[in-house]
Amino acid sequence: YQHQLKHHAQAEKAISYLKKRGLTGEIVKKFQIGYAGDEWDGVLNTFGRSGQQRQQLVDLKLVNRNDNGRHYDFFRDRIMFPIHDRRGRVVGFGGRVIDSDGPKYLNSPETRLFHKGHELYGFWHLQQQRKRPEQVVIVEGYMDVVSLAQAGIDYAVASLGTATTTEQLQRLFRTTSTVVCCYDGDRAGRDAAWRALENALPLLKDGVDMRFLFLADGEDPDSLVQSKGAEAFEQQLAQATSFIDYFFEHLLADIDPSNDAGRSQLLSEAKPRIEKVASDFYRESLMEKLANLLRRDRSQL
Repeated sequence: YQHQLKHHAQAEKAISYLKKRGLTGEIVKKFQIGYAGDEWDGVLNTFGRSGQQRQQLVDLKLVNRNDNGRHYDFFRDRIMFPIHDRRGRVVGFGGRVIDSDGPKYLNSPETRLFHKGHELYGFWHLQQQRKRPEQVVIVEGYMDVVSLAQAGIDYAVASLGTATTTEQLQRLFRTTSTVVCCYDGDRAGRDAAWRALENALPLLKDGVDMRFLFLADGEDPDSLVQSKGAEAFEQQLAQATSFIDYFFEHLLADIDPSNDAGRSQLLSEAKPRIEKVASDFYRESLMEKLANLLRRDRSQL
């Protein structure tokens, strides 16, 4: 795919798209970004010369086989983002459309090499720069990671089209003490943040911190850093909402604690989650805040 970005007949279209998105040749090379041509059999003809090779390509989901037994490329006419495992080996791809129809992003399906709940886009690159970063920012998209890195913010990773999983968070908390989830402020972004929070509960031990940053409507880290610069993005990061505040902010969006029904609902939603938290400090702080909201003594909960 990297070779095609330079040598394919449609390469100029792909290169001009990347330039329009504000990416330099240097950052494109660093992240090994490439191009999947628009023909049906580019990968197939290059790598699938024998029956055994074609079967391997099908197993790795780089080639599909239809009901008639015909083979065709899985990724076509897309900007290609290789996904590396923690050892730097390419195990999957994300492909973004340039100007054609179809889903905006197409990700490699699960294979024997690629388990999307375990990998983080950009994690291997981050580790090449910093073994123990002060903080890691989880963003939603490939372009967010690449744009931030180009602006000098080389501590961002993306979960791969799903809410951040327990496995992904475990890896991050082994690498850093502070994880900031940076999502769109829309419903989908807030739902993804809450699922990440729930997955983090058993991992929140003393000494680690999780924070949440929701960007304004229509903004994402890519657009923000391109229009306002790295400093503006880092200022917003510094003001991210704490884990404890976001925990109750999310629950109270749908619960009114001013009446008995609301207070009983808040207790039943909050307490089982708080009991999963690993850290005594966080657990006590959450219970204290819950007691205040319920207007009860801590010992009554």
